Amino acid sequence: MTGLKETTFVRSSLASNLVNQTQIDEAIERLRAAGGLDALPAVSASEERLGAMLVEMGVLTAYQYQQLREGRTKLNLGPYIITDWLGQGGMGQVFVAVHQMMGRQVAIKVLPRSKSTPEAIASFTREIQTQAKLDHRNLVRAYDAGHDGNVYFLVTEYVPGTDLRRLVRSQGRLTMAQSASVISQAAVGLGYAHEKGLVHRDVKPGNLLVTPEGLVKVSDLGLAGFLHEGKDDPRAGKIVGTADYLAPEKITQPHFISAVSDIYALGCTLYYAVTGKVPFPGGSTRDKARRHCEETPWHPRQFNPEVTDEFVDLIADMMEKDPRRRMSSAAEVVARLAPWVPSQLELPQLAPHDSNANAPPVPTSIRDETVEDFGELNNAPTPDEPVAAAQVVANEQRTAAKGGASLETVHRREFKLPSDASLRTRQAVLRALTIAIPVSFLAGAALTYLFLEFLR
Repeated sequence: MTGLKETTFVRSSLASNLVNQTQIDEAIERLRAAGGLDALPAVSASEERLGAMLVEMGVLTAYQYQQLREGRTKLNLGPYIITDWLGQGGMGQVFVAVHQMMGRQVAIKVLPRSKSTPEAIASFTREIQTQAKLDHRNLVRAYDAGHDGNVYFLVTEYVPGTDLRRLVRSQGRLTMAQSASVISQAAVGLGYAHEKGLVHRDVKPGNLLVTPEGLVKVSDLGLAGFLHEGKDDPRAGKIVGTADYLAPEKITQPHFISAVSDIYALGCTLYYAVTGKVPFPGGSTRDKARRHCEETPWHPRQFNPEVTDEFVDLIADMMEKDPRRRMSSAAEVVARLAPWVPSQLELPQLAPHDSNANAPPVPTSIRDETVEDFGELNNAPTPDEPVAAAQVVANEQRTAAKGGASLETVHRREFKLPSDASLRTRQAVLRALTIAIPVSFLAGAALTYLFLEFLR
């Protein structure tokens, strides 16, 4: 038993101040009382039992146990104790934590030390100050911010449940009613932000958090910008966002910042919710950017036959390539979705959060999923001053006139196949083949039999 008390795990546990000697002794006594601890052949096996017991007692979480076992002793950021790892946002890792004195569970976004350049710190500080200006039930609220040594962090409310992307990937596409409820709530939150002069610029399924009760909160304002910020915006003139949800005008004229760009991204998100597919799957970032400008997605009924014409038209109006003809506001989105929003939302059974004990420590370098700089696309010459939406559309129409794909409105008649007529044709062909193929086999067998009889 002396060897067990001298393991890396026990030393790290005591050094972290998450566990005291009394708790370790109690855990050992429980294991001994249950029998079998002294009979384990290796100290490492006893260490695993001890760690599991401390987790069972509620002294440690699975994530903390794994970090301590690997010899890490710092599991706090200021007064916040890290208890789990959630994933990553646009600028860093996101952890679950508990305030030492208040006992309140929160989420903490951490700017990795490897990215803590003066520019990154200024951008992160800007995100903190931006989020602090907002207070709405459909937006993730900011509680606190600070730095621990050279590690900067933002503290927000912890939203139990999952995000829309994970929900669809694990449970499949949503119904029209479920999709309408989720997107309508997101639109309410975005509408509030737009009224404050703020454009999100990275609306996507991964940034819509859904609680088990069906409450939706928009998260991750790391790329947000103010409508009248102009050249003071550190990302002015850059294409920012995530490739699957980029509005055409953000690609052709990145200086052009408007709330209707969020509406386009929200339309792409609605398309994903009801079909389980992104509008333009496959290809490189450059391919996706081109297709947002020049092509129309597959008809939603290709993936969900229950989608009505009216619902498809609504998606199309949100994904209109011409910003002048697109739905003009989040309030309009809410009004258009209202007929499908149920009085009480029933979502698929949400899987509980899977604690990732082997997640990275606090903090570490990560690879961003959100694309802030589109490299070659951003190197294309652009005018120094913002260009009006009319000029953006004119540029796109000239491109189409030179042989590019049609940039007409993306209504249900102009989504890619299948239309109702083509569906009926394909179904008739399939029925004919279903009959013809077996008949042809029978006919062939009969002819073969007759031929063999003739030879006899």
